[in-house]
Amino acid sequence: MTILPQAPEIPGAKHLHSGKVRDLYELESGDLLMVASDRMSAFDWILESVIPDKGKVLTAMSLWWFEQLDVPNHIISTDVPAEVAGRAVVCEKLAIYPVECVARGYLSGTGLLDYNATGAVCGIPLPSGLVEGSRFDTPIFTPATKAELGEHDENVSYDVVVDTVGADTAAALRDATLEIYTTARAMAEARGIILADTKFEFGARADGTLVLADEVLTPDSSRFWPADQWAPGKPQPSYDKQIVRDWLQFESGWDRTSGEAPPPLTDEVVERTRSSYIAAYEQLTGLKFEA
Repeated sequence: MTILPQAPEIPGAKHLHSGKVRDLYELESGDLLMVASDRMSAFDWILESVIPDKGKVLTAMSLWWFEQLDVPNHIISTDVPAEVAGRAVVCEKLAIYPVECVARGYLSGTGLLDYNATGAVCGIPLPSGLVEGSRFDTPIFTPATKAELGEHDENVSYDVVVDTVGADTAAALRDATLEIYTTARAMAEARGIILADTKFEFGARADGTLVLADEVLTPDSSRFWPADQWAPGKPQPSYDKQIVRDWLQFESGWDRTSGEAPPPLTDEVVERTRSSYIAAYEQLTGLKFEA
């Protein structure tokens, strides 16, 4: 197992920014180097504990999905410095849209909270009687604002996206999000995994081309459920960071409203999370994860 908790110094690369999980550098060529660390975030906190090899799993899974999807993406090369081999990509500089583009095919997470409070998600009315894990007849676009590090993304209506990026771009983001999600959901279901929801990030090239960026369809950005265990009306078993969320909320003794940082994860939770990420990668891709 390998661990990368912090942004390393990389010769010939200028460190620009560190997010919850990724570190961004500018190369001498002017291209960007995006590095996936092993940091874990939950409830808008970067946790003290890391998940070994997590960044490598996220990178490998994103690259696999980029190859499957017939849409423009930001990848230039996987020829990266040795310090970050297996967990980094060289990518284009894009004008990134300030919108989290979320597609939901099932009711869960903040969508469930919105529905229980209002009967709608992001202003989209839904049928009555839905429960946690209910499948929608048609996937829905439920955008969110992009929060600063340490703050919380907020679900917003489609009208807010229109006000933010304009009507034409909003429609393009919505249509691309739902098209990619629908394609990926079918592929995942064929492999025994439910893709309950996911979020995408898009940018634009100088010529206006819409480009899929950042990570894509990973356990960090998606909810993956074992299809053979799906049972609406209760929390679903998962291949994603829900293991960490559940432990923090229900077992750790941490009070989410206290303002105090979450406690370190137990070794057992770390290993279960690592194993679930690897299991999702191997079941979806049919490939063996190489640490």
